[in-house]
Amino acid sequence: MIAQMRVYTIDRGQMDAWLEIFLGEAMPLIRKHGMGVDGMWTDLPRERFIWFRTYEDEADMERKDAAFYSDPQWLELMDRIRVHEAHREITIVQSVPPRA
Repeated sequence: MIAQMRVYTIDRGQMDAWLEIFLGEAMPLIRKHGMGVDGMWTDLPRERFIWFRTYEDEADMERKDAAFYSDPQWLELMDRIRVHEAHREITIVQSVPPRA
């Protein structure tokens, strides 16, 4: 499994409005495209939203991301959700099995 660790800096005072759109509209679309979501957090000042979008492997990620980003529903939603975002950082991460 691989994941995208996503950290979004949300404009000051806009976290509640952003979460309303993200959870109510973007999450159903993410699920529609078969992406896993492995945890969601906000930092304590409620300025950053941190979450992990998971995939089976790189090919799965490329296929699902391409389908998601070309979906007419996303294209319609994109500007409304991104207007609250000051910055987005996406890092591809891979799990490391623990030692016994």
